Amino acid sequence: MFEWLSDNRALVALFLILALLGGFVWSIVYGVQQTKLREKDQVFGDPERTAGGWFWAVCGISALLLVWFYYSWGAARAFFPQAANELCQVAKLHEAVSPVTSSLAIESRYSKSKTLLVRNSRQIDELRERFPAEVFDKAETMILMTVLDSSQRLMAMMARETEIDQDVVLALRRVEDGFAVIAETLETPPAGLAPTAEALAQPAWGVSDPEIPLLPVSSRGVLFDQLSSQAATLSADYLKIRNLPAEAKVIIEATKARIAKVKKAAGTAADEATAKQRQDYVKAVERIFRRIDDGKIFPTSATRGVQLSIEAMYSAADRAKGSLGYVESLLFPGGNIVKSRTQCTEQGPGRWLPKPTDVVATFAALANPDIDNGGGYKGTTLLWWKWLAVADVVAFLVPDGLIDIMPGEYGALDANGEFVPNYKDTLLAFAQGDISLGHVPMLDGHIWDSLFRVIVAMFFGILLGVPLGIYMGVSRFCKSFFDPMIELYRPVPPLAWAPLILTIFGIQDDGKIFLLFMVAFAIMVISARTGASGAQLSKIRASHSLGASDRQILRYVILPNALPEILTGVRISVGVCWGTLVAAEMLAGTTGVGFIENVARTVSDYELIWVTILIMGSLGLLFDLIMRWLIGRLIPWRGKG
Repeated sequence: MFEWLSDNRALVALFLILALLGGFVWSIVYGVQQTKLREKDQVFGDPERTAGGWFWAVCGISALLLVWFYYSWGAARAFFPQAANELCQVAKLHEAVSPVTSSLAIESRYSKSKTLLVRNSRQIDELRERFPAEVFDKAETMILMTVLDSSQRLMAMMARETEIDQDVVLALRRVEDGFAVIAETLETPPAGLAPTAEALAQPAWGVSDPEIPLLPVSSRGVLFDQLSSQAATLSADYLKIRNLPAEAKVIIEATKARIAKVKKAAGTAADEATAKQRQDYVKAVERIFRRIDDGKIFPTSATRGVQLSIEAMYSAADRAKGSLGYVESLLFPGGNIVKSRTQCTEQGPGRWLPKPTDVVATFAALANPDIDNGGGYKGTTLLWWKWLAVADVVAFLVPDGLIDIMPGEYGALDANGEFVPNYKDTLLAFAQGDISLGHVPMLDGHIWDSLFRVIVAMFFGILLGVPLGIYMGVSRFCKSFFDPMIELYRPVPPLAWAPLILTIFGIQDDGKIFLLFMVAFAIMVISARTGASGAQLSKIRASHSLGASDRQILRYVILPNALPEILTGVRISVGVCWGTLVAAEMLAGTTGVGFIENVARTVSDYELIWVTILIMGSLGLLFDLIMRWLIGRLIPWRGKG
């Protein structure tokens, strides 16, 4: 079943998009109706006014998912599953023509010939101005100036219409005519174009890697595919054309000989610094000449026909795309499909923003507990269970030093050289987990490892932070003694502590748990102290007048007053700990959600990165919903005073 859903992601996405559209429209209509019904019963600012707006949650989630489908090109794949393949064939034509267009003023403001003329002329003038006359003799100076003059003369010769050979003109005309033929073919495509059986057998868009099938799967795609081969041949012919008049060839050979002569003498100098200065200048002169002697500078009029024919071909290609052009402009926002080497790739948001159905498929593969058949990640399940030895839990909780301080000595060898354990050896084996105590089911996997670290750190943070914060709120000594210590490390970002703590504790769980404990402890201390110090003085004095003891006032007055702040602190610290944990796992670790994202980042696996982001967000939302429920249960009077 899942395999069928994976192979038909476009169809699944189509139904999802339609359902989301229906939910979005319905939630708005229903929400407006409910607002009109309740607007007379509740006033602005009433906390009850915000309760029960689940239909607006449906509206927000639907809108978010629709935007995701749109900008990830998921909607394009759902409604037009062949569009990417057809745009791939169009991209083939653009790639085939790119060697020609890169030298003309089509994809840039200026042609390559004009750019070379302007840049080389400017650099020749700069070389003349900074000529180091003190390191060259008169003969070498004359040779170098002649080389610069020859380079300038060659550029002027190649740029003049009167100097170009007729063979070059004819070669350019053949290229021009070839592109004109392609444009005519695009205007009136031949009949009988059909994809091959091999092309139709390709996986659909997004099912395999690479995502976009390369062979054309429609008659329009076959047309562009065939014409791209013809365009590639014309581009190869264009690149072979050299604008080298007979006189230019003579100048080039003479200039090469001069450069060779001066290069040979450039390395000979009295000192190393002078020799380097001579070599650098000769190298700069030769570099400019090498950009000219390949004959790739053409008069503007000579390549004008080629440029016009390519522009006409592009116009014909846009018309030949037909409805595909509208699909591309409307459903492929922010990018396009590019042909590079042996595959077509999505460029823009379609590349770094995976489609929702692809993310679900990646998550399903990741959540598969069958590690032997590709499930999990790096040999660990995402979230599953395992049999946990009770002895391992005991070994974690019971320190070995506790056995050491017990009375008596450990067992020794008897007269026969045999070891006879006593009660202390048995207790040590118990504390070290060497005695079998059975097994219990336990959660396991990357998600559980991350959750375990947060839960343990939060437990100790609340256990130690809340009492300290309460007493800091009621005791001058506790506040004055502990406040500087807490405020010294609290403002420091958790990630600033991470390298130090991970260096001390290593990459195991204890280092990450201690880092999270530091985060939770500071937040809980501040929250509890704020709640305790904010107790109303009238309530405390009334309790004293009724004969309440200090312990009773703390239990029945101060603690209930501080409870809203404490629970809010728990809610905040859970979020901060969760974010800090993921960063810590990215810095060092072999399991956890942050570890998965770090590995995915190094290999640019965008789908897996988004899966980890969604897992983090979902778990963070789950924590927050639990805290909202607890706050509603434990302090129902909040906001109703």
